[in-house]
Amino acid sequence: MPLRLAILLALAPLPALAHHPMGGAVPSTAWEGFASGVGHPVIGLDHLAFLLAAGVLAATLGTGRGAVAILAFVAGGFLGSLAHVAGIGFGPVEALVALSLVAAGLALLWRGVPAALVPAGFALAGLVHGHAFAEAVIGAEATPILAYLLALALTQAAIGLGTMLAARRIGADAPRLRIPAGTAATLAGVVFLAMAA
Repeated sequence: MPLRLAILLALAPLPALAHHPMGGAVPSTAWEGFASGVGHPVIGLDHLAFLLAAGVLAATLGTGRGAVAILAFVAGGFLGSLAHVAGIGFGPVEALVALSLVAAGLALLWRGVPAALVPAGFALAGLVHGHAFAEAVIGAEATPILAYLLALALTQAAIGLGTMLAARRIGADAPRLRIPAGTAATLAGVVFLAMAA
């Protein structure tokens, strides 16, 4: 069932402003920035799918190491957002976001991924996700941007860590969780990659 749901979500037509919780408008107040930061990782299905896959993958590392990996993603995202706000481009970030989802899916399917590489991979993925996220606040004043970045970090950490803890409870190394989650993430990433092309 989770695989079918992921495929349906990945194939569903998305509105053009799917990554902009404020309907495409730049946040002008701290509250608008905060609300946008909470909404952005949830309504961007490619970002949400990555966070869910990352949470399951982090769960396979154990709670402490898994939490470090999720927080590395959040920190990378913060740096990626700052780079975009500063005018530093990363190229085709939506395609890179999709590739990060494919990589997370394949890492779930391949049990031989060295645990030490996962936090570094998450930090790298965070850079491109954060760069994409920052598009919603380009042109905003400093206060809404800071509120946005704070809410974005808190929301991503909550989703990633919450998924990790739920997966640990279910049994993250169990094939019944790894295989469907890895397959769904890989397939969704390929679909998002095709959409970004």
